[in-house]
Amino acid sequence: MFSTRGPNLVGNFLKAGRMFSNEAQDVIVNDFGDRGVLVLNRPKALNSLNLSMLDKIYPALVKWEKEKKLVVIKGAGEKAFCAGGDVKAVAESAFKGGKLGQEFFRKEYINNGLIGAYKIPYVALIDGIVMGGGVGLSVHGRYRVATEKTLFAMPETQIGLFPDVGGSYFLPRLSGRLGWYLALTGQRLKGSDVLKAGVATHFCNSSELKSLEEALLSCSTRDEVEGTLEKFSKVDDRQFSLAPYIDQINAVFSAPTVSEIYDRLEKDESKWAQETVQLLNKMSPTSLKLTHKQLELGKTLNLNECLEMEYRLAVRCVEGHDFREGVRALLIDKDQSPRWKPASIKEVRDENIDAYFQKLPEELELKHKL
Repeated sequence: MFSTRGPNLVGNFLKAGRMFSNEAQDVIVNDFGDRGVLVLNRPKALNSLNLSMLDKIYPALVKWEKEKKLVVIKGAGEKAFCAGGDVKAVAESAFKGGKLGQEFFRKEYINNGLIGAYKIPYVALIDGIVMGGGVGLSVHGRYRVATEKTLFAMPETQIGLFPDVGGSYFLPRLSGRLGWYLALTGQRLKGSDVLKAGVATHFCNSSELKSLEEALLSCSTRDEVEGTLEKFSKVDDRQFSLAPYIDQINAVFSAPTVSEIYDRLEKDESKWAQETVQLLNKMSPTSLKLTHKQLELGKTLNLNECLEMEYRLAVRCVEGHDFREGVRALLIDKDQSPRWKPASIKEVRDENIDAYFQKLPEELELKHKL
């Protein structure tokens, strides 16, 4: 146990924590008396989330919720908070008939549900890359601090998956149809755009993150946490980069089907519409239809219900063709030429999509774990 009386002791301990970090310790659990800091510590892998990390994060959060006043989570290194889940390992297991995917997604989603219901202040410092699994570790918490280095995306349709980790909950709740646009295209948001989109709650200069963390670790109440976050928050007067296209995004992505989205884009004829079609054409047609349906359903569900639905989709995606093919093309062979089956939106039958959403055998349903 370390005293948190005064910033100097906290600052010294933060430095010590960095000195002792190493790749073998993939999550550093720092205990500051009645405050705790989790450090995702795989900087060479952009802190991508694996099963070993989940097995450390979840019990620490369960324990700390009962004992502490504050939890901070951040990534090691200067490039990423967390660039996503280790889908390559999941796919390689699936190629061999293994069940790593079921175990990984189950533990990941249970962790997302815990964060979403966390009873004490949970602050995610989302500096650098935050995608996929990293979004799940941050977006459901009460406070998410972006910096000018933050790079957010949910690019799962590019690997034959779908925006999971509660994506069906938070994406439909962004303004207008922005969530549908981000989910289907995998479009990236940078810096203060992450705040303006509603993904982050605060924006801070990366050079001040260390000072912010030290100040947070001296807070005793939720009001003090919120006051500290406001004190360090910066105002970026630049326009949201998607602002010029918001009307088009809302008009196009409010379509009731993916096919109708394509039709509206083709009628639009603008450069933005042409570029959006090019983005969509890179994605798995099956994933596009799965994603559209999950968001339409998710907008009326609570977080746990969304996670239950997503687990059904994840299990079936891992068992299917496009996820393995997408990971192969992007992360294994790296030829960037996935061969989707079916190869076009018109070939993806609605009844096949509906089958992904059917309940699993009762003993496999995620609801028993949440």
